[in-house]
Amino acid sequence: MGQELKPPLTPAVFFTLFGLAGGDKHGYAIMQEARSLSDGSFQMGPATLYTTLQRLLDFGLIQEVPSSGVEDARRRVYTLTRPGRELLEGELARIESMLRKARPLRARLGHVKP
Repeated sequence: MGQELKPPLTPAVFFTLFGLAGGDKHGYAIMQEARSLSDGSFQMGPATLYTTLQRLLDFGLIQEVPSSGVEDARRRVYTLTRPGRELLEGELARIESMLRKARPLRARLGHVKP
C-alpha cells in the first residue's frame, strides 16, 4: 500500500484499536466499547466504524476471526494483529508522555488569576 498509520491516530482509529485491546468484538460491540472508553465523549456511527474497520483490515492492523456463537454466526468479529497492538501501544505511550509533560503546566495554570 505504501502508506502506514502512525501516531497521532484519529479518534475512530484509536477507539477501534483500544476497543479491541480487551478482546475480539463485532462491530456493534466496538461502537459500544468506544463510547464506554471515552466516557461518552466519542460516539462512532456505523459508517465511520465500518470505514475504519476496512482501513484497519487493509493495513493489517486487525483481522477477522470466526464468530464464537450461533446467534453471532452472521456477525463479523475482529481481533488485533501484532502490528495493531504495537500501533496502539505506541499511541498510548505517546499520550502518557504528553500527560506527564502536561501535569506541571496544569498545576501552574491553576494558579493563574483571570
